Amino acid sequence: MKTETATHSDMETLGELPEGIEVAMLTTRAADGSLVSRPLQTLLFDGKGTLYFFTAADSGKVDELLADSEVNLAYAHPGKHRYVSVRGRARVGRDRARIEELWSFVQKPFFPGGKDDPNLVVLSVRIRDADYWEAAGNFVSRALDFTRAIVSDNPSDLGEHGKLSARPD
Repeated sequence: MKTETATHSDMETLGELPEGIEVAMLTTRAADGSLVSRPLQTLLFDGKGTLYFFTAADSGKVDELLADSEVNLAYAHPGKHRYVSVRGRARVGRDRARIEELWSFVQKPFFPGGKDDPNLVVLSVRIRDADYWEAAGNFVSRALDFTRAIVSDNPSDLGEHGKLSARPD
């Protein structure tokens, strides 16, 4: 995932948290009101509060987003014990400059017509806010902290939970 320069501390943190996590699970609301999740490759975080993806214009998610643009993106890096949940509003468009910027050959299997494939659209998510969880220390220290928390009445440092806002202070 590319990250452009951030200008706000929460934006910097939002840009750093998904590093090393190439795929997000995008959750939308289906016509019957149920929630639907599917994987999407994150192509860019612009540092100003917007994430960018490619998707197919004829996919079911596009119809769902036209009816309800509120989405959630979930990122997980189990190896680093880092988890991020992002809430925002999605838009679908055909921004030629963004397509040119983000296109790479790995997109070709999904869009055989290349950058000019009529089914290729840009899905952008303007972030409203995010929650994240990160475990402290290595596996051994986390196991010891967890054990201490179980056998004592003292809370233990099992990691960090934070809330971030995409709106400037």
